[in-house]
Parts: sequence; C-alpha cells; structure tokens
Amino acid sequence: MTLWSNFALGFTYLSPLVGVYSLFAVVLTIGGPPSIWWLFIVGGGQLLVAFVFGEVVSQYPIHGGIYPWTRRLWGRRYAWLAAWVYIWAMIVTITAVAEYGSGFAASLFGIESTSTSTFLITLAFLLVAFLINFSGTKTLARVARIGLASELVGVIGVGLYLLIFQRQQGFDVFFDSMGVEGDGSYATAFLGAALAGLFLFYGFEACGDVAEEVEKPAKRIPLAMILTILVGGVSALFAFAGYVLAAPNLADIVSGKDADPIPGILNASLGVVGGKIFLVVAITAFLSCVLSLQAAASRLLFSFGRDQMLPGHRWLSKVSSSTKIPTNALIVACSVPAIIALLVYFNGNLLVPVTAFAIIGIYIAFQMVVLAALRQRVKGWRPAGPFNIGVAGYVINVAALAWGVFAIILLAVPGKSGDFAADWVVLIGLGVVIGTGLVYLFIARPDRKSDAPSGDAIEVAAKLRAHAAKTPA
Repeated sequence: MTLWSNFALGFTYLSPLVGVYSLFAVVLTIGGPPSIWWLFIVGGGQLLVAFVFGEVVSQYPIHGGIYPWTRRLWGRRYAWLAAWVYIWAMIVTITAVAEYGSGFAASLFGIESTSTSTFLITLAFLLVAFLINFSGTKTLARVARIGLASELVGVIGVGLYLLIFQRQQGFDVFFDSMGVEGDGSYATAFLGAALAGLFLFYGFEACGDVAEEVEKPAKRIPLAMILTILVGGVSALFAFAGYVLAAPNLADIVSGKDADPIPGILNASLGVVGGKIFLVVAITAFLSCVLSLQAAASRLLFSFGRDQMLPGHRWLSKVSSSTKIPTNALIVACSVPAIIALLVYFNGNLLVPVTAFAIIGIYIAFQMVVLAALRQRVKGWRPAGPFNIGVAGYVINVAALAWGVFAIILLAVPGKSGDFAADWVVLIGLGVVIGTGLVYLFIARPDRKSDAPSGDAIEVAAKLRAHAAKTPA
C-alpha cells in the first residue's frame, strides 16, 4: 500500500458519512444543534491518541495494531486482554455498519425495509466485502481509494452544496438548544449528545493494522492516521452543519417527529434524481467501511494467531500463497458478524446496544495502548521510530489518557429509562467479554504458548538509536 491507499483504508473505516448519517437524528433529539461542537471536542481528543499511536507504530511497524503495540509496550497477558476486547468490538462494528448501510440499499432499489430485507442486504454487504478482501491487498487498496472518493463527494461535496445553496437556518442555530433540556440543565443534554463524535472518530488505527503491507510503514502510517482524523473531522463537520442548516423543518427533527430526516433533506435539496445519486455514493461508502473493518479485523486475528494466542491459532495464521492475505482470519471476520446479524434479525432492538458496545470496547482498547505507552515513558522510554514528537510526547500522552478516561465514563454511564436491561446492557456485555477473556487467559494461559517478544520498548528504542548512529546520513 502507498500512503494514499493506507490513508484511504483508515478514512473509509472512520467513515464520516456512516457516522453522521447513523446518529444524526438521535443526537439532535438529545442535544439539539449545539451537538455539533462534539466533533471538535472528540476530534481533538482522538488526535492526541493518534499522536501516541503514531510514535508506537513508527517503532513497531508490524501487523495487528492494538495487539502487538500493547504486547511490546507492556506484556503478553495485558496485550491478550486488550486484543480480546478489541476483536469483539471490531466484529460487532462490522455488523452495525452493514446493518445501517442496508437502509441505503433498500431505498435505492425500492425495497420495503423489513427485518428480512435488512438481514439479507446486511449479508450481501458482508459477502461482497469479503470477496473483495479475499482477492488481495491491491484490490483492497483500489476499492478503498474508490470509497475515499465517494466519501469526499458524499460528505464534503454535498455538505458544502447544502451550506452554500440550500441554507434554511442561520449559523446562530448552533448555539440554540431548541428546548431539548426541558426543565433540566442543558449541560446534561449536551453530555448525552457526545455520541455525535464518539461514534465517528475511530478507525484511524486501521492504518497500522496492515503495517506489513504498506511501503515505508514507519514513516507513512503515522501521517496516514493524522490525516484520517483531520480530513474525517472536516468532512463530518461539513456534513453535519449542512444537514442542520438545510433542514426545512428543524424543529420536527429535534422533537423526534422526523426520525429519519436525511432522505427528506436530500430530496428537498437535490431532487429525486440527485437523491438517488447520493444513495449510490452512500452505498459505496458503507461498503468501503465494511471492507476496511474486515481487513483490519482479519489482520488482528492473524497477528493473534501467529503468536499462538487463540484456539485454532495454526488455522488463523495461515496466509494465502497467491494473494498473501490471511484468508482464514478473513473468513472469521465475515462469518461472526453474519451470526450477530442473525441475532439482530430475531431481535431488532439489539442494534443500538450492539453499536454502543462496539464504541466503548474500542475506546477501552485504545486507552490500554495509551496507558501502556505512558507506563513505558515513566520507565524511561523515548520512542525511536522516524515519527517522533520529542519532549511534547510525555504531555500529549498524559492528555490523551485523560481524554480517553473521560470518553469511557461518558459511554459507560447507564441510561435512566428505568428498564434495567436497556440501561445496563452495554456494561453487561462488556463485563461478559472481559470476564470470559480473563477466565480463558488464566486457565488456558495462552501467553505461555507464545515466544513473541514483549515489554521491550526501551531496549528496542536503544538498538534503533544505536543503529541510526552507525548508519551514514
């Protein structure tokens, strides 16, 4: 992969189109138009995380992302748990994105949206993405670039058009809560709308999941991660602002009367033909997002299997002799989301908790990397890859950890609907995943089966510096 292809992979995984469309109506009913400010808050926080990740992957440009990073920064057992949580969060995210994308496909082809049609279209998304991934890295990179172009047209292009030519509201609306707080404090409503950004700003780590398939990865992957955050954030900002300002009846969206407002906004602004063209762009973006997720998940599973950390590790770590991709790990990254989609088919109410679990699981895995990096810094680690932010690294690392803990608390606070299952299902699911992971870890002791290097960040950094000192400029 080139820098452009690697950035395209991360961008289509982050997918501002998917993030904005999926939760636009929900966050407006919770926090009103000022919810847009969460894009700045979360984007800034995750940019700090991206800087930390960049220094780590620059020293360790190897497959798997979260897993090898935490293993080399801390140890095998710590890495095993981080990867276990991350794997489940990624797999669940694949299901959620394919499910949300099914609505676009149904609208384009005039298919009635039912549980059966949603399930079948979701399977189609998963299967098409699998076949593209199965054909090799070059095809993956090519389609990721197409997805990037679709995202830029569908998000920035349409967003700018709405902002310039179809504006129905003034910019002061972004400081107007429109009464969503009721008799309470708007601060509570605003905190509740944090999903506007939290669901959007992850996926940049996928750039590092395929490190061994990238040209000059130590230099290019950190840059690709940062570009993913910056370009993704600007894209989401244009899209969110455009939809809010172009809404013919914003009050109906904020009050919850219009639960799926974006098709109406597009038809009113672009016409029927323009709306259909946008649906094609949207489907391409959703497919690219599923594609990128499958690719990242399969490389993590491969990396885990290569180090003998999972049951069936020999099968998971096999690589195709022709395409050089981990085909068996890719099969898992397609089939398990399909099984979860089947569960959603039988109980449609599972989709929102599934999405919420995916978000909190990924944020926890991210912060396990950030915490491990800070621990090594305290012990004297100075990152030695080509990407290095020097003395600012310590401050950025602390700030990234503080931000991550704050984000996790926002995601973990139970709801107040009074329905125990609905309010606590995310924490219950997280507890089950972490609990089963710990049980397997301490009974099967997979960490003892691996001889892969671990906890060697300081030693490796010293060797890299010594090698650089001996190498002529």
